[in-house]
Amino acid sequence: MPRSPRTLPRRWIHPLALLCLALTVGVATLPAPAAPPGRAQALRALDAPRATDRAAAVSRLADIGTMADARRVAERLRDVDAQVRALAGSALWLIWSRSGDRAIDRLFARGVEQMGEGELDAALATFTQVVQRRPGFAEGWNKRATVRFMRGEDEAALKDCEQTLQRNPMHFGTLSGMAHIHLRRGDVELALSAWLRALAINPNLEDGPELLELLEEAVRLQGTRRT
Repeated sequence: MPRSPRTLPRRWIHPLALLCLALTVGVATLPAPAAPPGRAQALRALDAPRATDRAAAVSRLADIGTMADARRVAERLRDVDAQVRALAGSALWLIWSRSGDRAIDRLFARGVEQMGEGELDAALATFTQVVQRRPGFAEGWNKRATVRFMRGEDEAALKDCEQTLQRNPMHFGTLSGMAHIHLRRGDVELALSAWLRALAINPNLEDGPELLELLEEAVRLQGTRRT
């Protein structure tokens, strides 16, 4: 037969009851998780003394920021902290990709998916719908420019880049794309001009100094040949 369970000594029962009560009260009174900061609070925190606070603010605005916040976020592209600078670049792409219209955002997301899968004809048609239905949405024009560049339609791509910049002059991605289009067309002077404009907005572009040096050298060589 199994042994009968031992009973606790009476002198232990009262302290154990108090301990269980204390644990129950402790769990019940744990503070609720802090609500994520709102947009106004995140904007203020962009100028916080601590880099961790600025990074958190940039990350929050990546989730909820609007085009009206893009200029403030772009200021962090020159932050003294490397992580904050990197987060600011990513945050701007996310902010730019929100049109403010859910239906347009779904259509835009479909175009991005099509482009990623190499369905360029379908992506071109989708982004054309986006810019027709929401002509003020700069990123719709930029994505169509990207598709046209991938299709080798440089002239049409450049026109869409100009449309993008009319709506979002800070779009360093479009300026970078223009530099590559001009370079492919053999116009190193225009390529250099576009790349300088891109770097003036975002000095953290991948291969920024290296490409700048190559373009400057190409322009110098071209000038030497002319003389």
